[in-house]
Amino acid sequence: PNVDYDGRFAFVRIRYGPDYGFVSQGMEWTHDYPAGEQHFMKIDNEVTYLNPHTDETSILPLDSPDLFKYPIAYLCEPGSWEMSEVEAAGLRAYLQKGGFLIVDDFRYQHWGNFEAQMLRVLPGARFYDLDLTSPILHAFIQVKTPDVPQYYDPPPAIFRAVYEDNDPAKRIVVMINYNTDISEFWEWSDTGLKPIDESNEAYKLGVNYIVYGLTH
Repeated sequence: PNVDYDGRFAFVRIRYGPDYGFVSQGMEWTHDYPAGEQHFMKIDNEVTYLNPHTDETSILPLDSPDLFKYPIAYLCEPGSWEMSEVEAAGLRAYLQKGGFLIVDDFRYQHWGNFEAQMLRVLPGARFYDLDLTSPILHAFIQVKTPDVPQYYDPPPAIFRAVYEDNDPAKRIVVMINYNTDISEFWEWSDTGLKPIDESNEAYKLGVNYIVYGLTH
């Protein structure tokens, strides 16, 4: 069940497509659930004063009024993401009201669909490539190297953003992890499957995103 709202930070994962009443790894939006966000929230709890819910997380569709209770939302595998008009309007209202969306886990051939869906949400939106000077990469932990986790082959990972009013002087409303999958490193960080250094870099990115989303 979703977290009962109590004012504390809770990780919110976006559900898209039909609501089957259960979560299955066969649905793209469920990738790395729930271990990815549980591990990530425990790291946030250790290195910040966020005091988030660490074991309980929430799943919400884009047209849910409850989404507006949470400042940050996470969407994964948007390569096959499709929205109804109501969902597109819901996401538009969420972003315009101050919401921050993190998009993760998709690769080269999936960009076209993601871009098309985002342009339904924010017509005319521009997608800016980020580099190491971007404030979001220094919001809490200094990211000093471009050697971020390279989950997909071939690399490199590409980090992009949509800014409010297409103005890089304003806040980022959508943070995009393209051609990589940082939540995969979160999910497997307690198993030794992925190198520790790479998992640490994935956590640094995630923590920065959360702090940025809460302070901008």
